[in-house]
Amino acid sequence: MTKEELISFWIEGSDRDFESMLHMFGSKDYHWALYVGHLVIEKLLKAYYIKKIDSQHPFIHNLLRLAEKSNLDITEEQKKFLVRVTTFNLRAKYQDYKNNFYKLCTKEFTEKWINEIKEFRQWIKKQL
Repeated sequence: MTKEELISFWIEGSDRDFESMLHMFGSKDYHWALYVGHLVIEKLLKAYYIKKIDSQHPFIHNLLRLAEKSNLDITEEQKKFLVRVTTFNLRAKYQDYKNNFYKLCTKEFTEKWINEIKEFRQWIKKQL
């Protein structure tokens, strides 16, 4: 694939995951909605990395590390956001974290983070 095709591949995957996240939220699968929200951001960061650095993105899931490796200029608040959203990946995937995360993911908690994911998503898409 060309560089442009790779960028489109990651953006389109993120857009599909965004819709899935919203459907999961609507069906009250809150912890999975946030897990997929992590993927939404991860894929956009990989698209940004490809645009700015190299066609071969790093095989990592830590969002702050991806942003740093991409030389993405982000605020301290955005750094904190990326650190927190990265925990959604770990807590939804691994059983030892899953039960506590499931309890944490109320409608209000999930809605707050989905709104923050939407906001960051719009911001980074403008960078692409």
